[in-house]
Amino acid sequence: MRSGIVSRDRLMVIDGNSLLHRAFYALPLLATKDGIYTNGVYGFLTMLYKIQEEHSVDYICVAFDKKGPTFRHETFDQYKANRESTPNELALQFPILKEILKAMNIHQMELEGYEADDIAGTLSKIGEEKGMEVILVTGDRDYLQLSSNNTRILITKKGITELEEYDRDKIIEEYGITPEQLIDLKGLMGDKSDNIPGVPGIGEKTGIKLLKQFGTMENMYNNI
Repeated sequence: MRSGIVSRDRLMVIDGNSLLHRAFYALPLLATKDGIYTNGVYGFLTMLYKIQEEHSVDYICVAFDKKGPTFRHETFDQYKANRESTPNELALQFPILKEILKAMNIHQMELEGYEADDIAGTLSKIGEEKGMEVILVTGDRDYLQLSSNNTRILITKKGITELEEYDRDKIIEEYGITPEQLIDLKGLMGDKSDNIPGVPGIGEKTGIKLLKQFGTMENMYNNI
């Protein structure tokens, strides 16, 4: 139980795909004597235990991507077309991790047509509406757009040992724009990792400058 006279319920949502990928590539390939690969699971659980020690929560959930196309592929058929297939050594660790989380009584969520970050974003909004503090754990910086006075983002920074915490104030301090403006920034920049084209010649520095001047992408169009 957290100390303090008055405290709000705290919800933590972990991006399962992001953290398992991070752990898999951060650690050497480990396997049991039966040839079952375990480095991703080991790293994920190491991070989970550390996070639980440092952040007391009332509710916890791990969100996973579900195989198959998402609503983004319907909008843009080249979405993530540049992604290589998941290595078999990593793919085989997902069911192992899910089995362990089930044994730990940690709720898991995945939904056809959506990604883990869609689930996390939805849960953070529901949590805020219910007056909760929300903590989102991921290696995906796209989550920073969800930062608010009630939602904090823990971003994996180095290997499986360091996490950097962001809230609304830190976003404004670091980027000079609000979390909501990060959405337009990503639209201007594009995203090579997801194969999303941006505006030619506009990177982060120019995108931030334009957003500071015009506020929104719509206002940029109105002033072309």
